[in-house]
Amino acid sequence: METLGKQEKINQLYKLIASIDTPETCAALFGDLCTIKEIENMAERLHAARLLMAGNTYNQVMAQSDISSATLSRVSRCVQYGKGYSSLLKKE
Repeated sequence: METLGKQEKINQLYKLIASIDTPETCAALFGDLCTIKEIENMAERLHAARLLMAGNTYNQVMAQSDISSATLSRVSRCVQYGKGYSSLLKKE
């Protein structure tokens, strides 16, 4: 079997995720790849990003989510300077 480098493995993961066509298939894959806590944490980060993008303050986001201030700070930086949240959430 072929030995892949770390980046190649990551790229294969991205390609697999990008090929998903239904929420049910996505749930099945993430259920296999991640623990329920990891899925919950990713969902909470996405929820916090939506709240920030809607104009909520840090305190409002903290009150409406189950996220630590350190994680919220990371999410906020990604919302402000990243490429993922803003490009995907604006499509909703």
